[in-house]
Amino acid sequence: MNTETNEHEAPELAPEVSETEGSAPAEELSAEQQLELQLAQEKDKFLRLFAEFENYKKRTSKERLELFKTANQEVLVALLPVLDDFDRAMEQIQKSADEALVKGVELIHEKFKSTLVAKGLEQVSLQAGDAFDADFAEAITQIPAPTEDLKGKIVDVIEKGYKLGDKIIRFPKVVIGQ
Repeated sequence: MNTETNEHEAPELAPEVSETEGSAPAEELSAEQQLELQLAQEKDKFLRLFAEFENYKKRTSKERLELFKTANQEVLVALLPVLDDFDRAMEQIQKSADEALVKGVELIHEKFKSTLVAKGLEQVSLQAGDAFDADFAEAITQIPAPTEDLKGKIVDVIEKGYKLGDKIIRFPKVVIGQ
């Protein structure tokens, strides 16, 4: 009986051992797959973070360039009334008999204007007879058109307009014919 018990026990033990051996490679395989999956996830995270950082660098670089372009906008806007006054003074000083004074003031005026242009300031060029476009000019009043061809067009430019780069920082103020 003892042998029978051993014979019966042995076959029962054998399948248990084989099941244990069979499950061990399955666990290793799933652990390996888990590691590969985890590695793929980490690579994906890395690539996303890298791309996000590259986008951040591009965005901050673009913002920095934009800031440099418009950093002096406040100062230039503050100087525009001074430029207007200077232009009006130039018109009046032309009537002076003192040519040396006129020449000296003209030189200062040109130097001032060239400095502003060097900083990126551009005059918006509009004149009487041009078609009115609300995107580029501000209509301050409408008057009866002196001639038929000036209807809906600019009759007079009251105040010059200026832009910094592509951005208009002061719209020209104009009178429109109706």
